[in-house]
Amino acid sequence: MSRIVLVTGGGSGLGRAVAARFRAGGDTVIITGRNTGQLARTAAETGARPITCDATAPRQVTRMADELGPALDVVVNMAGGNTDFIQPGGSPPDLEHVMMAWRANLDANLLSAVLTTTAVLDKLRAGGSIINVGSIGAEYASTSYGAAKAALAAWTAGLSAEAGPRGLIANVISPGYIAGTGFFHGTLTEQRRAALIGRTHNGRAGQPGDIAETAYFLASEGARHITGQTLHVNGGAHTTR
Repeated sequence: MSRIVLVTGGGSGLGRAVAARFRAGGDTVIITGRNTGQLARTAAETGARPITCDATAPRQVTRMADELGPALDVVVNMAGGNTDFIQPGGSPPDLEHVMMAWRANLDANLLSAVLTTTAVLDKLRAGGSIINVGSIGAEYASTSYGAAKAALAAWTAGLSAEAGPRGLIANVISPGYIAGTGFFHGTLTEQRRAALIGRTHNGRAGQPGDIAETAYFLASEGARHITGQTLHVNGGAHTTR
């Protein structure tokens, strides 16, 4: 039976890879994002259904949820990114800028998932999965981005307890460095790239397919007893025990 899958931030990067993987598995996929043109191109290439939506805007999220229809099986909260790269600079930054930078990352990486999940929770059928996408940056959390992703993981742990009685599971995928995305907004130097790869145990950069396959697994029958967890997909750059 084909599942109904929602992927926020599905127009490009990791979101596009996740949407394509679920489509390849025969699922009905809805992708959302702010860039209508990019969504349309990705939809044409993958067969996903596009809905333009800013996941940080409550009214737009409410409208998007209404357009989804009555049932949903999987939600992948991929919308986000490090907004520090595109905030105005200052040395030293004043407190207004600090507040703006932190709010931007909290909105993009935490509240986008909270709003979307809250809006669609009652649509998710028993056996469904909520998959939130965090970051290795959450393990250090010295920036607003890392702190927002750490908060996402903490919220997901609590969400798992709420969702469990509904027959749902909720988990976080925490990527390390993934090549082929726009995450660094053109600021990644070759030296920095080599350093990120050098921290891995397997000596390679992550690929969008690594995250897509992990998301697909977390929505599968084989993952039904995995919930409230953070799965680190980083080649060993951060290890757990």
